[in-house]
Amino acid sequence: MDGISAVPDRMSDFVHAHGAWVVPVVFALSFLKSLAFVSLVVPSSIVVAIIVALMDMSGVSLWPTWFAIWLGAALGDWASYAIGWRLKDRVHRYWPFTRYPHLMPRGERFFRRWGAMSVVLCRFFSPLRATVPLLCGIFEMPPLVFQVANWISAGLWAGLVIAIGAGVIRFFG
Repeated sequence: MDGISAVPDRMSDFVHAHGAWVVPVVFALSFLKSLAFVSLVVPSSIVVAIIVALMDMSGVSLWPTWFAIWLGAALGDWASYAIGWRLKDRVHRYWPFTRYPHLMPRGERFFRRWGAMSVVLCRFFSPLRATVPLLCGIFEMPPLVFQVANWISAGLWAGLVIAIGAGVIRFFG
């Protein structure tokens, strides 16, 4: 039983010993999770929440982590938007649109219905998180409108991830 009870102490020691890596790692994971198509294979939301939980358990400040999550998510969406803006009419030649051509009209209907709010709403739904910014670029959402929705929603999402990670430890700890 001593081995199991020592696990939290070992994890806390690990976080303290490797704390310098936390901010770059959560930035990279948040960026990749917000990047079109890459996000489909990056399980970062849960990984970031676990990292946050470990940091909170160790007493490490979460503000730099929140900032890294926010910045990574916003820049990832910005990159997805830029890809969509650049590809526009050619996007139907690329996967997944070649294999699932029905995705484009469905995405356009969603985008047209919700506008900038689509960026905010989809930030919290993993499969759509990186797709909507791509569509915003393809369908030429004004850059300023996109960026306002992008940066606000990224900050809210980062706060939610921090709250979930810290809340898990407080609930079970």
